[in-house]
Amino acid sequence: MPVNRLDRVNALLLREIADDLYRVLQSEPDVDAGKVTVTKVECAPNLRDATVWVSIVDAADHPAWLRRLSKHAKDVQALINRNLTLRFTPRLRFRLDKGIALGDHVLDLLNHLPPPVSDDAPDAAPQEPAP
Repeated sequence: MPVNRLDRVNALLLREIADDLYRVLQSEPDVDAGKVTVTKVECAPNLRDATVWVSIVDAADHPAWLRRLSKHAKDVQALINRNLTLRFTPRLRFRLDKGIALGDHVLDLLNHLPPPVSDDAPDAAPQEPAP
């Protein structure tokens, strides 16, 4: 089964943007570059634009992080242009990926559920159905 060319470009851009973004953010003082993870890249079919989905550890401060990432988009694009051979260097738009935070929330809810009551336990009180 052939691999879609756009999927290969997205995977290549994901690796390159993650590396370049870390390098660019590491040069800023008082910035923990480890708080940002590139989770997905969606490049347009004409390769002119790319949406970069990022997950941020401190979700309360995500507007400031997105502004900081947008500020450094040109620097990352310059590194992509230097390191990759593409017909066009895509313009980057950063978006917050809420999937990981949502998954953590679901796992937290599951961890706080009471343990199941087995029907074989003799001292278990019968449960009333929830209204």
